[in-house]
Amino acid sequence: MSDLENNFTPKLTADGSFTFTSNEFGESFHSHYGAKQESFFKFVVPTQLSTAAHKPVLRLFDVCYGLGYNTAAALQTIWAINPNCCVEVIGLELNPSVPKAAIAHNLFDNWNCNHTGILTQLAFEHQVQTPCLKATLLIGDARSSIALVRQSDFQADAIFLDPFSPPQCPQLWTVEFIQQLSLCLHEDGFLATYSCAAAVRTALLAAGLVIASTLPVGRRSPGTVAAHNRATGEALDFPSAPLPVSPSSYPLSQAEKEHLLTRAAIPYRDPKLSDSAELIAMRRQQEQQASSLEPTSRWRKRWLLGIEGTDTSTSS
Repeated sequence: MSDLENNFTPKLTADGSFTFTSNEFGESFHSHYGAKQESFFKFVVPTQLSTAAHKPVLRLFDVCYGLGYNTAAALQTIWAINPNCCVEVIGLELNPSVPKAAIAHNLFDNWNCNHTGILTQLAFEHQVQTPCLKATLLIGDARSSIALVRQSDFQADAIFLDPFSPPQCPQLWTVEFIQQLSLCLHEDGFLATYSCAAAVRTALLAAGLVIASTLPVGRRSPGTVAAHNRATGEALDFPSAPLPVSPSSYPLSQAEKEHLLTRAAIPYRDPKLSDSAELIAMRRQQEQQASSLEPTSRWRKRWLLGIEGTDTSTSS
């Protein structure tokens, strides 16, 4: 057995696909409800790639590439609809061993995925060029790598924001990092994330994006989809300007709107995009302690403790 296989142990999820657990962050890369279904329903569907696939060129920005599932799901969706679509992919990944281990453990075997060769080359060589694909995997701290993406003037039709949870990886959920992401999002594009944490949604709004909830997948909590305001043709009305409602998204509920007015909504900040996770978390905690916003416990009590579809995991 190779070192790659030894360092990562596949963990079966409820839909028959596998994930890994990160020793560094102390979390699984996916929920136990289903790794494969997460990629499709939390990222591909909310970014409306089945509709966008009819375009001649599509650009994907996969932030925290991980095992490669989100990119795999996107390619599978796009090329099933339009085999001639030219796709450009940029992935950001901190640990290059993760995508390699996914290939070493043959984790795409039960996907019926026709693109394992592409994913293998991307995992090991970090570059793929074919007549219908130009893919690059940038290895390192995403806060540094995103500067290269900005310099290339890459404008993504879909951004997948998939770091570990805000408490474990606050550096990729800050106002400043999400602002950089918004500058990489095409004016008609969509950004999707699994998180509905109030601090994350506040950061998306601070970046000038409008937001909506996405359908819960395997749990009560929804995800979030965001877009530039000009993509909706509506004025930004903090905090509840809706995206065009599709079968995969819906406007924020009253409870979600009120959640954005509590201390839980105070965002993470990283002014120079270089602070440690500990410093970023401490800065937010200090801001919360000094805040006159409503305590999140009061909001939670008003909405009957852990209401349907609202994530309170990062509340305070």
